[in-house]
Amino acid sequence: MGFNFDIDNTSSDKESIKKYFRELRTRLIIWLLAGFVVPYCALYAYFHLQYDYTLKKTSKLNLTVLAESQRNTVDLFLQERVVNLFNLFHCCEFRIFPSQEDMDAHLQNLRHVNSAFVDVGFLSSDGIHIGYAGPFPYLQDQDYSGENWFKTLMGQERNYYISNISTGFRDKLHFTIAIRMMIDNQFFIMRSTMGTDTFNPFMKSAEHGREVECSLINKEGLYQFVSPHRGTLLEMSDYVPEKTTGTGVDLVKKNGGATLVAYTWLTETPWALIVRQPLSIVHSGMEKARTIIISSFIIIIIIFVGLICFFTTWITAKIQAIVEKKNELLFQLQHSSKLASIGKLTAEVAHEINNPLSIITSTSGVIRDMLDPEIDMDFSGPKSIIAELETIDKAAFRAKNSTMYLLEIGHKHAPQLTLCNVNDILEEIMIGLKERQFQLDNIKVCRNYAPDIPEIMVDHDLITQVLLNLMNNAGDSIPGPGTITLATKHDDEYVHISITDTGAGMDSKQLKEIFNPFYTTKEKGKGTGLGLSLSVDILNAMNGKIDAQSIKGTGSSFTVSLPIIRKGEENEGKQH
Repeated sequence: MGFNFDIDNTSSDKESIKKYFRELRTRLIIWLLAGFVVPYCALYAYFHLQYDYTLKKTSKLNLTVLAESQRNTVDLFLQERVVNLFNLFHCCEFRIFPSQEDMDAHLQNLRHVNSAFVDVGFLSSDGIHIGYAGPFPYLQDQDYSGENWFKTLMGQERNYYISNISTGFRDKLHFTIAIRMMIDNQFFIMRSTMGTDTFNPFMKSAEHGREVECSLINKEGLYQFVSPHRGTLLEMSDYVPEKTTGTGVDLVKKNGGATLVAYTWLTETPWALIVRQPLSIVHSGMEKARTIIISSFIIIIIIFVGLICFFTTWITAKIQAIVEKKNELLFQLQHSSKLASIGKLTAEVAHEINNPLSIITSTSGVIRDMLDPEIDMDFSGPKSIIAELETIDKAAFRAKNSTMYLLEIGHKHAPQLTLCNVNDILEEIMIGLKERQFQLDNIKVCRNYAPDIPEIMVDHDLITQVLLNLMNNAGDSIPGPGTITLATKHDDEYVHISITDTGAGMDSKQLKEIFNPFYTTKEKGKGTGLGLSLSVDILNAMNGKIDAQSIKGTGSSFTVSLPIIRKGEENEGKQH
């Protein structure tokens, strides 16, 4: 077993030793727990999952059995009512053209069998109510040929039909049971209606004492029977099964609670019986056993952890003397390595300050040209010289900032954000030096700036350093006449700055390496490979990013994306 320790010798020796022992103790605990506790936890997890799976399966099965049992009860009830209506055709009092006394007798017979029958009607094949008995006498001679239940009954092979709940002609919720009989080569229909409380007795019996809810919905999802606290008749159910046949069970999570829902479709009518039960109630019978098992497991784990902590402390005390010596050695090695890295980095990146020095040299040459009477140059007096001197000042400060940044590259400093326009920054770079240099190198510069570019919060000097480095790289990649295109655009989140050249380009292998420190595509002695690496660090500090695209022999394109953080939003941007 091996351990890696990160010793901080900037604090006292005592604090370093404490940190060492904390790390050692942590690692020992992890390994010991992995060797002793994890197998025990895995075994417990296996049995717990099996228990949980069996519990869930049993709960679903029980609720499904209850749903199917209630479905059979409802189907049997409806079948009996259909048989009751068929029996009217076969009773001795039946006549094709019944009198009112005959219809009253039919209704009395039906109610004698089951009080759920509200009325009874006798219809001819064209849908005319030629006989009626019940509380709505105005339905006599009513034309039912346009009703859905009548059309369905006359158009199907089955000789009976049970309708959905509706108001019909009586403007009162009910459902219809209608049968069809052929007499003397002509169809006659016997129909009866039932009230919405028909299913109350056996639905309520299933709900009693177990917090079970039963409801009936049609295939459109409208309630045909429902408890008052769940909804109202003909209201859309909050749960509708995906399929319209068979039986199933689902776990529904809503408003922070979970409910087990079983459904089964009736055979006598396209209704689904929905049975609901809260998951907490479903599992309540087994929760006590689960609590005992979990408590026992926790007690055993606490004992294991206590023993492990005790032996870990004892072991760490034994090796304390070795740790103190090793701590000192590790600190010395770490310090030496850090000094070597700083020396190497300082030597390699010194050329990063050459760019502002070039600006200073070029600008001082411009001042000399202004003061030379033999050169015909636009000279407007001290103001022109002051403007050029300001350019020199900016370059000098930029060199100073770059040097400080490179010397402290291992430390993180927050950029000094100010409100800037990236179009202006690009023009400052071009006017300061690069445009004249590109003209001498026979490189054409194309500008494609978005006129509506928003001002954003960036560090002016640091972003100038990034863009100048990208321009230098673009110029260095063009061996002869070529073009560099500077473009800006923006979207809702970022301002994008693109620098595209027609230079030598890079292959895919080079493209993957260019942002790594000390990697360069330039000839030996012409680059350190730190420019793009430093640019990435600068952009990361401002929550920006850089993207590179290149084709060998065609050219390269670098796109800098900076977040649109306006003045007053700096703190929020840093948090993100």
